[in-house]
Amino acid sequence: MGIEDILLHDETIFKNINAFDPDYLPENYKYRDSQMEALAICIRPALKKGRPVNAVVLGSCATGKTTAIKKIFEMVERNSEKVVCCYINCQLNTTRFGIFSQIYHRIFGHYPPETGVPFSRIYQKIMQHMVAENKALIVALDDVNYLFHSKNANKIFYDILRAHEAFNGARTGVFAILSDIEFRFALDKNVNSIFIPQEIIFQPYTREELFSILKERTKMGFYPEVISDEILEEIVDKTLESGDLRVGIDLLRVCGNLAESEASRSIDEQHLNEALKRTGPVSLSHTLNSLSENENNLLELIVNFKDENLTAGSLYELFQQKTNASYSSFNRTLDKLEFLRLIDTKFTGKGMRGNSRLIILRFSQDEINKCMVQP
Repeated sequence: MGIEDILLHDETIFKNINAFDPDYLPENYKYRDSQMEALAICIRPALKKGRPVNAVVLGSCATGKTTAIKKIFEMVERNSEKVVCCYINCQLNTTRFGIFSQIYHRIFGHYPPETGVPFSRIYQKIMQHMVAENKALIVALDDVNYLFHSKNANKIFYDILRAHEAFNGARTGVFAILSDIEFRFALDKNVNSIFIPQEIIFQPYTREELFSILKERTKMGFYPEVISDEILEEIVDKTLESGDLRVGIDLLRVCGNLAESEASRSIDEQHLNEALKRTGPVSLSHTLNSLSENENNLLELIVNFKDENLTAGSLYELFQQKTNASYSSFNRTLDKLEFLRLIDTKFTGKGMRGNSRLIILRFSQDEINKCMVQP
């Protein structure tokens, strides 16, 4: 089949390829009824002209936390005009201005000017609008640990939760979402005294639940009989091994693309075997090829470090010798590598103020060295 034939070929095994996107919101959201009910209970007072109950939403990666928040926010806004729900990814927005720019955009439909307008005016406009419209504001801060890493958490929580002190009638709440379940955050006393959250736990999915979720996703994404239960069982096993539902969803997408490229009407064993070879290295190569020079330099230092216990402090010394970069530049680069899921960082409770971070490589040295672009 030529390139033009591929581009113009009408037949497809995908009923809805978007069903395999990482941010796809399934209509039939399973196994999280008790968590959704707990979130609804937190929101209910806001619907009755009271203040929402704050919450900490806890669970490891890909356990449905973000989907639950987005689904419940969707339901609230479909049924009431008295609550504004704002979801914010704190990996991408770690500053006070960044967080409130997202809130501003959610309320007014456009972002505030980046320069020339003081933060206080943006904050005032948000809160005055909420009071004038008699609306409550609920802000979901996903991966909230990034706000603590950047030392901005206390101020942001204070700004949101104590708005009623400066703006009479302001009704605000925070849902703090944590994927790093070992992370222990500490807020200042004057923030903690008003946060007092309800804790909502998302346990990892069982094997049966994973099978059911992925089966449902195949019904949404593929036409009937494209994938057998036997192949799906193998994908479930791989998903369970990884502990990440997104691995299974991505495998379904890649298998579908491989089958379609061969003009096959169904996914078979060879497509799965090929997908298993491709999903890790291909996406890893793509990520590594997109790195800047500084990001590459930092990753190389991590990959080639001989001791298992690499701390951020030790890494900064090596990075500074190699690039002469400032600590803030180092920190931004390290956060980017974590955001790209090349590394994990874990607070050890040691060092100054217990802020020492351990750096953990998510891939083997061999995998990264094979995919690294050679100069």
